[in-house]
Amino acid sequence: MLDKLLSDGLDENVDGRSAVESSGSGIAWPAIIGGAFAALSLALLLLILGTGFGLASVSPWAHTGASATTVTAITGIWLIVLHWLTSGLGGYLTGRLRVKWTGLHTHEVFFRDTANGFLSWAVASVIGAILVASTTAFVVSGTAAVVTSAATLGPSTYLLDRLFRTEHPNAIDSMADDKAQTVQIILNGLKTGEVPAPDRAYLAQLVSAETSATQDEARIRVDQIITEVKAAESKTQEVADTARKAGATLAIFTGLAMLIGAFIACVAAALGGQRRDIH
Repeated sequence: MLDKLLSDGLDENVDGRSAVESSGSGIAWPAIIGGAFAALSLALLLLILGTGFGLASVSPWAHTGASATTVTAITGIWLIVLHWLTSGLGGYLTGRLRVKWTGLHTHEVFFRDTANGFLSWAVASVIGAILVASTTAFVVSGTAAVVTSAATLGPSTYLLDRLFRTEHPNAIDSMADDKAQTVQIILNGLKTGEVPAPDRAYLAQLVSAETSATQDEARIRVDQIITEVKAAESKTQEVADTARKAGATLAIFTGLAMLIGAFIACVAAALGGQRRDIH
């Protein structure tokens, strides 16, 4: 008799558990996808507004508009605001739009809501990263190519023309070989850090022969052009280093914003789910 009662009670517990537990997954994909797309739409809107404000704050004219440091700081703050708002919206909609779970402990409901909020944030982040990567790949590669070529280009045509400036314009065509040698010499000097004295003397001889300038005048020209080439290279390196620092700062800001955004999405989904169950 006791065995029969225990068996009947066990069957009732099993049947009762089967009646309250859902056979479906706890992941509410329709709500997750809907929240993710809502977050992406808001992110696009805020990104366009931020781009407009950013372009309005800078100027192509020297010593006007916001500085690079200010623009970087404002951009970082805007990215943080963007991630927080979009994560909150996507998470809340995910929790509010999911179906009502019945027969579950409140702890389990809270866990599912936070997990779905995190998944909504993850889906939006992955899709956003794919879109950004596809649109900025060409820009990044082009910028890198420009910086690299600028750093290794050496003296410009204008500087070479100044170096071999002569009072006899008809002799310009004969300078092609000398200019080619000059480019190689100066490029080698930039690579090694200094143009050796023998190379400087040779360049002075070329300039003197082509321009009828004295050796002292030719030497002064050579030294001046080499100094200007080094200054131009240093300026290019400074610009590249400034861009590197700005990119690193924005990357750190973005990473922190995404980390906090994931937390906000989880909390917002739990809040949305709680409101869903109340109503």
